[in-house]
Amino acid sequence: MTKISAGGSLLSLSVPSRDISEKLAAFVRDKDAFSPNTWRQLLSVMRICWRWAEANGRQFLPMSADDLRDYLTHLQATGRASSTINSHAALISMLHRNAGLVPPNVSPDISRTMKKINRTAVVAGERTGQAVPFCRGDLKKLDQAWRASPRLQHLRDLAFMHVAYSTLLRMSELSRLRVGDIGRAADGRIILDVAWTKTIVQSCGIVKALSAQSSQRLTDWINAAGLAGEPDAIIFCPVHRSNQARFTTDPMSAPCLEEIFIRARGAAGVPDRKKTNKGRYAGWSGHSARVGAAQDMARKGYSVAQIMQEGTWTKTETVMRYIRVVEAHKGAMVDLMEEDSD
Repeated sequence: MTKISAGGSLLSLSVPSRDISEKLAAFVRDKDAFSPNTWRQLLSVMRICWRWAEANGRQFLPMSADDLRDYLTHLQATGRASSTINSHAALISMLHRNAGLVPPNVSPDISRTMKKINRTAVVAGERTGQAVPFCRGDLKKLDQAWRASPRLQHLRDLAFMHVAYSTLLRMSELSRLRVGDIGRAADGRIILDVAWTKTIVQSCGIVKALSAQSSQRLTDWINAAGLAGEPDAIIFCPVHRSNQARFTTDPMSAPCLEEIFIRARGAAGVPDRKKTNKGRYAGWSGHSARVGAAQDMARKGYSVAQIMQEGTWTKTETVMRYIRVVEAHKGAMVDLMEEDSD
């Protein structure tokens, strides 16, 4: 019996050989090679797939191509999005590789099954959801609403939204920033020393510079909260209802950070979308500042390479998905038709 864990959550697996068990044990020991989110997703997929295998008399590990095909088809039949099914297939392959097994995904049957699932989903009207963009105009509205507020929560939330938009950092990356990561340029603007990101894990880290206005909003929060002399404290820390900042060395939780986006949308007076993607993306969420900043850069004519650098993206298709609405009006045929209309 081999146990795989993540954050105290355990999954026990019966494996067919000692060799596989030892490789899985090594896999667990080295789980820090992966991001916590990837490990959590792997555990979730393993639980779901294992339960399906147990309920249907199938073998979970190693899994045959026939069983994987039936499992993926089952996910589609129960309403899972094609992107979710792709993730399940990829993580099952990852588990097999690290157990020293040939992934069932190498079979042409699985390739055909995934093509069928994707095609069926698209024809049926499935579309990939995207975070509602938080753009420069929204930041200006928020700045007017909160910059003179006597409430520390507003000052913190405003500084957070400024930094999120200016740096294009992911929510988890913003949550880890500490007071000691703040530096100053010669003109007084803030420079943030970001230890690592989802796609850049290097000892030298990356550096993010803030504009004069964003630097001022972050400085206002630091001074009002009394954080200046606490280099190890998390910059965006909790605020007690007594209007006092609570210094901590642990990042705020994802739900707490998501609430900042919800409060910001209300303060900016922006109504939620009535039409959503499967009930998601009605308002701003953790990725909204990244999407909005990328779209604003595209509107200003910055190249895809520049946008990728600012957002630490490694895949061009990810950026193109975010800015596709903006780029649609820069197409060759639009230019041709506009020329003819002159």
